Amino acid sequence: MTILSNGHLWKHSEFIENKSFSFDKKKILNSLSKKDIDEAYLSISNWEGYSPTPLIELNKLSKELNLNKIYYKDESKRFNLKSFKALGGAYAVEKVSTGNKSIVVATATAGNHGRSVAWGAKKLGLKCKIFISEFVSEARGMAMSELGADVIRVKGNYENSLMECIKQSTQNNWHIVQDVAWKDYMVVPKYTMAGYTVMMKEIADQIKQNEISHIILQAGVGGMAGAMIAGIARYLVNIPKTVVVEPDSAACVLESIRTGKIEKIDIKRESLMGGMSCGEVSLVPWEILKNSVKYCISLPDDNIAKTMKLLENASLSDDKIIAGENSVPGVICLITSCEDGKVKEKMELNKESNVLLIGCEGDTDQEMYQKLINQ
Repeated sequence: MTILSNGHLWKHSEFIENKSFSFDKKKILNSLSKKDIDEAYLSISNWEGYSPTPLIELNKLSKELNLNKIYYKDESKRFNLKSFKALGGAYAVEKVSTGNKSIVVATATAGNHGRSVAWGAKKLGLKCKIFISEFVSEARGMAMSELGADVIRVKGNYENSLMECIKQSTQNNWHIVQDVAWKDYMVVPKYTMAGYTVMMKEIADQIKQNEISHIILQAGVGGMAGAMIAGIARYLVNIPKTVVVEPDSAACVLESIRTGKIEKIDIKRESLMGGMSCGEVSLVPWEILKNSVKYCISLPDDNIAKTMKLLENASLSDDKIIAGENSVPGVICLITSCEDGKVKEKMELNKESNVLLIGCEGDTDQEMYQKLINQ
C-alpha cells in the first residue's frame, strides 16, 4: 500500500455479525413509512437554497483497497449548515409548528442537530431554546446563538443536557424537537429521520445504474443509520450489505445487536467523534436497525485526525474534501475491514464491490477541525 502505509496500523476494536439479520422492506417501512419519507422530500426539496449534495468517488482509495468504487456523500455542502442534520431538525420544527408562530421549540444537542433546529426556528420566526453539555465547544454553542437561539449550558454529559431540556420544557410548555425517541415521544424523531432520508433519494438519483454492494453508516443514537436503511427500503431495488460503525467507547448499537435488546452504555470517556458519543440507541431507529444491520464495527479514535487530513489533501480522491470528525469513521471502517483478511472475506469486499460512505459533516467546528488536521 502507498497512501495508507508507513508502518501505520489501521485496526478496529470489535467486529460482530448480526445473527438476527433479515432485511424486510415492509417491516422497515412500517417504522418509517413511505408517506413520511415522500412528504419530507417534497417539502425539503422546495426549501430556498436546496440542491443535492455531491457524491464523490474516492477513486484513489478504491484503487488502494482493490475495490471497484467507493462513493462518499459529501454533506459538508448541505445548505449553509455543513451537516446532514440540516435536513432533520429544521424539517421537524416545520412539522410541529404548522404555522403556529407563538410556540417555543427546545432541544438538547451535541451541536449539529441543535444548529438545524435553531436554523429552522429562525426561518419560521419561532423562539428556540438549546441545551448543551459542558463538553460541547464554545464554537458550536456560538453558532447556535448566532441563529437566534437561547443556548443553555448544562453541567455533565449529553444525557444531562437532555434531562434538563425535558424538565424545563415540561415546566414552560415548550415543544421539544429531539432526534431521540423514548416512550410516548416517537412522532417528532420520526419527522427528523424522514428528513434524513432525503440523502438516500439523492443518492439513488446520483448513482443510477450502478449497484451499491455495501453501505457503512455512522451511529450515535441510530437516527441517521435507521433513516438511511428506510431510504434503502424506499428507493433501492438491490439491498446492499449494511454496516454500522461506532466509537468503541459508545458502541450502543453493537451491544444491542449482540444481545437482541436495547443496551445502555456507561460512557467512561468522550470520543473525538462527539456526535456519535451516545450511550443508548433511540427507540424508533432500533425497530429498524435490530434486524436490518448485517455487521457492526467499533473504532478507537486513533485514526480520526489522520483520515481527515488524507481527505483534505486529496490523498483518497481527486477532490479535496473537508470532513469533520464524525464524517471519517466510515472511511476508517472500510480501511480496517480491508486490512483484516478474515473480516474482508466475511463482508465479501472485493474488486467488484461498490461501497457507499456518508460524509455526514464538514468543518462544523472550524477550530476543532484545524486542530485535528494539523496534528
